[in-house]
Amino acid sequence: MFKRIVAIAFIFACASAAWMVLGATIFSRTYDSDSTLEGQVASLWGAPQTQSPPVATVERKVPKTTETTENGKLKVVTESVTQVETLPLESSRVDVRLGLEHRQKGLLWYSTYRVGFEGVYAFRNTTAQDKVAFTLKFPAERAIYDDLVFTVDGQAVALTNGGNSAAGTATVKAGETATLRVAYRSQGLNDWRYNFGGDVAQVRDFRMRIGTDFKEIDFPESTLSPSEKRETDDGWELEWNYKNLVSGFQIGMAMPEKLQPGPLAGRISLFAPVSLFFFFFLMFIITTMRGLELHPMNYFFLAAAFFSFHLLLAYLVDHVSIHAAFAAASVVSIFLVISYLRLVVGTRFAAREAGLAQFIYLVMFSYAFFFKGFTGLAVTVGSIMTLFVVMQITGRVRWAEKFAARPGGDAGGDAPSDFSGKVAPSVSA
Repeated sequence: MFKRIVAIAFIFACASAAWMVLGATIFSRTYDSDSTLEGQVASLWGAPQTQSPPVATVERKVPKTTETTENGKLKVVTESVTQVETLPLESSRVDVRLGLEHRQKGLLWYSTYRVGFEGVYAFRNTTAQDKVAFTLKFPAERAIYDDLVFTVDGQAVALTNGGNSAAGTATVKAGETATLRVAYRSQGLNDWRYNFGGDVAQVRDFRMRIGTDFKEIDFPESTLSPSEKRETDDGWELEWNYKNLVSGFQIGMAMPEKLQPGPLAGRISLFAPVSLFFFFFLMFIITTMRGLELHPMNYFFLAAAFFSFHLLLAYLVDHVSIHAAFAAASVVSIFLVISYLRLVVGTRFAAREAGLAQFIYLVMFSYAFFFKGFTGLAVTVGSIMTLFVVMQITGRVRWAEKFAARPGGDAGGDAPSDFSGKVAPSVSA
């Protein structure tokens, strides 16, 4: 019996090492190409976006006097220089619509989105100049902007592009307030943010509304929570209202992440030794109690059947959905175990005890990884239930008798057995 246990433990250790290698390979395939693939997604779809409020400025000529010394004589030079002054932003009314669209590259899903932006801003001309330049900096360099609207007091303004911005000039009389309306449709990746215009900025009479077509809303770190939120049929309506805010935080929305096939397959593979341990433990207990013979080579093929589940899952998720890959890998692995054990110990044991145990400890334990945050609890509950059942069915077993040497075999019943579980008589020449 001792030799058998050592052989089974050795097979378990080898299988565990194989799973460690497989898990490391999956994570390597996933994350080594992540930066490259994310760049490809950003170039095809768009990068993360951070929108800032537009700026209104005026230019004016002011005299500048400089003093220099030439040949011991003081020389005073007066020249005219251009000074740029920023007009105060009196109010902001911003409306944003976010539509989620996931895209897959390799073993990862990327959270891409469509955004519709509209902002109405009021600037007060506190200077004596009447020629005001309005500038809108776009939220990302790698993005497209469709249906661009840029009007001042309802009148379209001729635009000039300056790098990653659009600018236009309009006449605003001194002391009056101009209303700038900007709008566009664009696409982005991972998250959308609104920056108030500086590290620490003052905002007056501000209102922003964000509508989503997804339920799983989340806010990135260092962003402000909404003042109000209302759930709709397909998402949320969020609102931020501030009368006079001084803050270094932003407003932001993180797009929901889809279940990642690569990391999920990797975690399931690294957890596989736990599943195999419970399966081997239960098979050993049941066969010992019933006097059935499972040679260490039988355990080796069972471990190989378990490994086939994770190997097939790892390379199938590249081509089909994670749920379809999981279902196919489960069916293949269970079929291998049942079809093999029916030849070793009989169809009834293979389909009932072994098949059920594999379904619980391989399929159900692995499926617990689909429920983020509940995996550990599910495995713990399953482990405790297994311990309870095994303790109840073995409470009256005389283990000294089970492990005692039997005629024709070593300790623990290595003698041949028939399919009924009874030790078969030795056959002599």
